[in-house]
Amino acid sequence: MTKIRIFATHKISDYKQNRLWIIQQQRQNIFSRAVGKYVIKLAVSIPSFQQKRIQLQRSFKDKLIFIGPDVWADTNAPDFIEEDVLFADWKTYTKTTENLKVKVGRWNVPGTPPVILVDFKPFFKERDSFFFSMWESFRVDSIHAYGDYDESCIFAYAVGKVIESFYHFYKLENKKVAALFNEWMLGMGALYIKKQLPAVATLFTTHATSIGRSIAGNNKALYAYMDGYNGDQMAGELNMEAKHSLEKQTALHVDCFTTVSDITARECKQLLDKAPDIVTPNGFEPNFVPSDKEYDKKRMAARRDLLNVAEKLLGCPISPDAFLVSTSGRYEYRNKGIDVFIEAMNRVRTSGRLQREVVAFIMVPAWVRDARADLKEVIDKNIRTTSPMQMPFVTHWLNQMEQDKVLNYISHAGFTNSATDKLKIIFVPCYLDGSDGILNKPYYDLLIGMDATVYPSYYEPWGYTPLESIAFGIPTITTDLAGFGLWAKKHVTGNNISEGVAVVNRDDFNYFEVADAITSSILALAGKDKKETAEIRKRSFCLAAKAEWSKFIVYYEEAFRIALEHASKRNN
Repeated sequence: MTKIRIFATHKISDYKQNRLWIIQQQRQNIFSRAVGKYVIKLAVSIPSFQQKRIQLQRSFKDKLIFIGPDVWADTNAPDFIEEDVLFADWKTYTKTTENLKVKVGRWNVPGTPPVILVDFKPFFKERDSFFFSMWESFRVDSIHAYGDYDESCIFAYAVGKVIESFYHFYKLENKKVAALFNEWMLGMGALYIKKQLPAVATLFTTHATSIGRSIAGNNKALYAYMDGYNGDQMAGELNMEAKHSLEKQTALHVDCFTTVSDITARECKQLLDKAPDIVTPNGFEPNFVPSDKEYDKKRMAARRDLLNVAEKLLGCPISPDAFLVSTSGRYEYRNKGIDVFIEAMNRVRTSGRLQREVVAFIMVPAWVRDARADLKEVIDKNIRTTSPMQMPFVTHWLNQMEQDKVLNYISHAGFTNSATDKLKIIFVPCYLDGSDGILNKPYYDLLIGMDATVYPSYYEPWGYTPLESIAFGIPTITTDLAGFGLWAKKHVTGNNISEGVAVVNRDDFNYFEVADAITSSILALAGKDKKETAEIRKRSFCLAAKAEWSKFIVYYEEAFRIALEHASKRNN
């Protein structure tokens, strides 16, 4: 019997803004040898889907189908190639019978998998009746909804309609079909399929619980009091009732509930009243990392560009051998540990033990107004600056700069970025997509130039950024509150940056101890000679190889087995 899968995920708002939808950066390799030969996959913006897709495509070929939101209307969607003959009969049927507005084509990525883009806007007129049906059938609370809730849920509804139509048109009733949905945003799609197509096996993955992230983001002690938190109560306190309700009910009703790390599994059990059926850790596909001469070439180019921007901004020469360190990720000031990164860099600066020049980069997208015209001009014309520019801490002007937490902390800590300072700090507050106006390189083409990275997260269900770092041979510092950090400690001690990864103990209250630990690791790493540095890079590469999707695919195979087994029992 042929087997089918369906997947869905993430925020509509991210798709258009970042121009990433399914193909964000590099990650896409789930389920390479996952059971079955016919897959319908709903995947839209979660970074991991890019790499996961590769192995899925190897198994399922054109029976692996991605479904995403059509937010481009009459313009061309990036990396989407429309194809008239693909599912042409079904597409014609949807126009005449189903009132579905879809585009069918292929992803312009290796394997060129089929993609269905659906215009979900017409379904807004059915919002109230649909939300009522979700309350009636699953007790999903949409009354307290606000923000991106409606948009996400209506897209999820449209996804359900696409699957339902495709399923019936191609008479898949005798096939084994599984549908995987990611995050609360697609929860209603999973519940709709559970209600309308009970023969379909449903899977739901949460990469972080909405209420757990909210507790942490509101500066409450998440971990010290975890066992005492009631998810429903906290949702009411933090105005998160709708999202929490949707996430919780989806987890309770799907055939297989998964999450990405042991630390998030604990969170799910306590706050959602449902322990995951299996933990499915995030991996990566190594094909995005250059090798041999290309690696060296890209690393040199990255360092040249980073140092050039720094010299132009700061108005002083910087040693070609300067130690480059960075942090990156979403602008979650406390959750991502951006605050403790700045604190640690300040301690490195004032330690009196630094023998090597250091430039620290904060690569975190903020509310950018525009690229600095003064900085852009001297870069474009290759003008040598001899004095620091106004605000020599930031590469792009921000809206409401006076309220920006990063800039305020840099100022508060006493950074001056003077020529005599051993450590300079620079905020790069833009999406590094290759067209930011200053660096004009994608993130990975800059990451490769670093000597170290720091991700001192307080709330980090997995942590792709430190994994990506060691995949590029860049030693990294993370914490044991990150899923990746816990995974790394199963393979190295995590006590010494020389292992490629240093895993710092972090809890709700040891902020300054974390800063001290980061300081020690950076000072130690900056003092290594070239031979020692090369060995650390090798160890980083070796550790990363243990987190490739080819190693993690077994967890998804088991998730599909669980879901299909439950669906089979329900329908027999």
